[in-house]
Amino acid sequence: MTAETGATMLDQPTASADLRDAGERLTLDELRALQLERLQQTVRHAYANVPTYTRKLDEAGVHPDDIRALDDLQRLPFTSKEDLRASYPFGMFAVPMEQVARIHASSGTTGRPTVVGYTKDDLDVWADVVARSLRAAGVRPGMKVHNAYGYGLFTGGQGAHAGIERLGATVIPVSGGQTARQVQLIRDFEPDAIMCTPSYLLTIADAFEEAGLDPRETSLKVAICGAEPWTNEMRAELERRTGLDAVDIYGLSEVMGPGVGSEFASTKDGPTIWEDHFLPEVIDGETGEQLPDGEMGELVFTSLTKQAFPVIRYRTRDLTRLLPGSAQSTMRRIEKITGRNDDMLIVRGVNIFPTQIEEIVLEIEHLTPHFILELVKRGRMDGLVVKIESTPGVKPVVSTAAAEILKLRVKERIGTTVDVEIVPTGSLPRSEGKYKRVYDLR
Repeated sequence: MTAETGATMLDQPTASADLRDAGERLTLDELRALQLERLQQTVRHAYANVPTYTRKLDEAGVHPDDIRALDDLQRLPFTSKEDLRASYPFGMFAVPMEQVARIHASSGTTGRPTVVGYTKDDLDVWADVVARSLRAAGVRPGMKVHNAYGYGLFTGGQGAHAGIERLGATVIPVSGGQTARQVQLIRDFEPDAIMCTPSYLLTIADAFEEAGLDPRETSLKVAICGAEPWTNEMRAELERRTGLDAVDIYGLSEVMGPGVGSEFASTKDGPTIWEDHFLPEVIDGETGEQLPDGEMGELVFTSLTKQAFPVIRYRTRDLTRLLPGSAQSTMRRIEKITGRNDDMLIVRGVNIFPTQIEEIVLEIEHLTPHFILELVKRGRMDGLVVKIESTPGVKPVVSTAAAEILKLRVKERIGTTVDVEIVPTGSLPRSEGKYKRVYDLR
């Protein structure tokens, strides 16, 4: 959007058939029939070829032939990240290794990495859904896309890369890091769109300003951001700082990678899930009960077309609700994800999500979104310290007052007391990919 008017700078996608592929043009009845057919195929394929699923379905007393309606999905057992780690490295693959065209993996920072595989057909589907996501964001053939997602075992860089090429746009494969070079290439190559994490877009904006440049005066028109939870308040801050439309792309490596769903730039009302390939549910995280559309819970996915690495009722730990389709698509949307079950902090009996702190920070003048959370021990009690940078050039008395406002609002809205420490500008780490907010020092 333009900084002055908020008017959209890209031609917005519509529901017209010339912009949508055959899968996107399915009626709701056609979509549900296709989902059932593909669900039955997926369950048969996983049961026959993945020992973990053979065992889990047998233990649940369910046979693939028992899946006769979409509601039968609830009879199937869940898959967790622990199941994937227990099968490390290739135990969840459903095809012989000679059919696996590519392998990706998570970082493994909290244990063994989760390893995922793709056949050539899987890679084609992945490119297709990322291309859909880019079209939804307003990217068109012939545009240039600056891809600042990390390449390597992380799915972001190469998944985005393939989708850009599939769309017919020009990919600039910069990857993450070397932020000064990112600034230079954006100025020199004049891309139309950028793909990166929201926290890294903030880092790039900072780098422009530190170089004496206005990040709003670039060729960029849209940012397709994902790979970490971010709030609508962060969206507003990014759009204010950069003059771009910031659109949410959703995905995770265990289900496919980026491109499981995407927002439309014309509405920015939550990512549309490409339901002909990924069947979503929302469950009660405690009981496992499937919840009706519209209720908040944990997002669960069953893949419908994956060959090398099918997943059945995979628990993402992302917290959201399923919403109806829109004028752009009959496929359902998810509410913008701003938290995860495993991101939640419990401090003196109070549940806190980092995005709740982010939301409050972005309301307070003289504070920046550059902050980290430190869990500390205060005698027998846990404590939480918010270390945050104030706006450059602000007098200490002003930043101290802003810190007091933050403490007060956290107490009022979240119900717990935190310590707030103003730290020097530039002293906190800058994101070059997924940003680490929480440090447990207990």
